[in-house]
Amino acid sequence: MAKGKKKWWLIICLLLFTIYLFAVPHRIREETVLGSRWITSLETESLDEPSAPWALDEELVPFILGERFGYIGPSGRFAVNQIMDAYVSMSETYWAQYEPLPFNIQVMNLQNESVFIIEQPWGYPVFFDNRIYIVGNEQNSITAMSQGGEELWSYDFPAPLTCIDAAGGYFLAGTLDGTVILLNTMGNPVFIPFEPGGSNLSVILGCAISKDASQLALICGIDEQRFLLMERAGDNYRVVYHEFLGRGFRRPVHIGFVDNDSKIIFERESGLGIYSIGSRRSINLNLEGEIVTLDDSGEDGFLFLITSQGQNDKRLVTIKYPGLVVSQANFKSDNTFLARRGQRLYLGGETAIVLLELERQ
Repeated sequence: MAKGKKKWWLIICLLLFTIYLFAVPHRIREETVLGSRWITSLETESLDEPSAPWALDEELVPFILGERFGYIGPSGRFAVNQIMDAYVSMSETYWAQYEPLPFNIQVMNLQNESVFIIEQPWGYPVFFDNRIYIVGNEQNSITAMSQGGEELWSYDFPAPLTCIDAAGGYFLAGTLDGTVILLNTMGNPVFIPFEPGGSNLSVILGCAISKDASQLALICGIDEQRFLLMERAGDNYRVVYHEFLGRGFRRPVHIGFVDNDSKIIFERESGLGIYSIGSRRSINLNLEGEIVTLDDSGEDGFLFLITSQGQNDKRLVTIKYPGLVVSQANFKSDNTFLARRGQRLYLGGETAIVLLELERQ
């Protein structure tokens, strides 16, 4: 009798569960996916015809891919698409081609028009923070130029530059002898040149500055290599976090502020480091291959990067914060290009650029 009642209770419970499962509506969880919008050839202009022609008010993205460089918009049209005849420097507002020892440098805008010519620059141009700088031929000096081509200030460093960045009107530099120097809008040091030390070989291999210049991120030294975060404290900066990274690389290292300056991403021997400024927590994400390029936005909970598994083997990696690899896509290409603007991801390989877009499904 007891066994019969137990059997009926099991049948009733199973029936009620079945009714609940099919009769009660359930919310289907949305997922973020990458959808393809178009693919454009650098040689034949377009493989899949974009929906609209290029317009002057479009947000243009600078690219260098193989032997070509230029600017492309969200419609897939090129504002500039040229073969490189020499070295190229590019930014969101300016670009220039120049020889190893240029007699003069012609600075161009996004409409492929000459803005001004820098006569006898004795160096080569770099563009940061909507500003124009000239790095000296021996890579141990920097000169700031006005938007009209006049010299504003110049600064000589104690050793060759190994990394530079600029934001908020400030210019950050790391040198071969392991010194960090931050210059203000007048070209004067903000603090006494800082030497992190703590390694057998002192050298600054990566540096980045937040948009408001309140924080500085550094990769310094070889054996042991370290990651440092410095924050503004009154009129000075102080180290608020440091982490040992092992023996380290003997080359420039990728590092940058992302996700509205709430995180710092940096290359490390085992893959990628993700440091959250709010929680003061660092995550080590193991990755196969060598990091080629990183998404410089890293917003909306996702970060994209490209790794190299060999000369022609590349991989697009999608990372979801705090540090989960959610997808990996292999592709064949000697050269690659990656840029992100909000929900749009521009991916280049061989002689084509494809636009991928983050969407909820």
